[in-house]
Amino acid sequence: MEQHRKNALPEGQVRPVRNTTDEAAFFLKLLRNSHKTVVLTGAGVSVASGIPDFRSPDGLYSKVSPEVFELDFFLDNPAEYYKIARERIHTMADRKPNPTHFLLSRLQREGMIGEIITQNIDGLQQRAGAKDVIELHGSVSSFSCMKCHRSYSKDELEKLFEESEVPWCNCSGLIKPDIVFFGEMLPSEAIHRAERAAVDSELFVAMGSSLVVYPAAQFPVIAKSSGATLAIVNRDSTGLDYMADHIFNVTLEEFSGEVLALLDARRYP
Repeated sequence: MEQHRKNALPEGQVRPVRNTTDEAAFFLKLLRNSHKTVVLTGAGVSVASGIPDFRSPDGLYSKVSPEVFELDFFLDNPAEYYKIARERIHTMADRKPNPTHFLLSRLQREGMIGEIITQNIDGLQQRAGAKDVIELHGSVSSFSCMKCHRSYSKDELEKLFEESEVPWCNCSGLIKPDIVFFGEMLPSEAIHRAERAAVDSELFVAMGSSLVVYPAAQFPVIAKSSGATLAIVNRDSTGLDYMADHIFNVTLEEFSGEVLALLDARRYP
């Protein structure tokens, strides 16, 4: 149920439950009334693509020790890392985008939203057609030599695995996935771009994120403190619900489908 905090009901009264179509129409109205909308996406956006979030009961951490994501583990045990990652982590890039990815790409294409800041490393938002995507934690779709910084695609890396269980560059450097490991600094350019987008936003939308992991959770705060309206779209409560102007507690796949249907029918405010 979308909660409109600016027009709270008197104590003891209950707001009528809105159906998903009403929620979708109100969401589109917010977008159309904004001159600059920025979106932050979290792991919840990719759940419908078969990628569970990291911390859920059936999430990645239930199958892979968090230690695997530490930089020291990778440097000390690259063969072990790649053995696990090729089965459990890098396969994220082989999944298909879902309705939420396609919705955001369409909204961006039609000029309703601008930058998409993502906590996800699966690259599905770009595969759905989005262009201006700021990846805070990198991507499992690309790799780089730690010595000469040459870039490698996933297909190029697979060819190297035919010769060795650890991929080495021609310069003898270890090839590392372009994801941010625990113990690494987040890419400064991505952080700077995300901060600038948040400051400049008129409407900031957080989708599929618990908003408890920093620095990602700081961007809605930056936007709000800069005068933006904050809308949160998520199945469960988040760490920043207390400061949101609008909360849509919805199942993202169903909600995104409703918004897409309204766009197709041109039935929106």
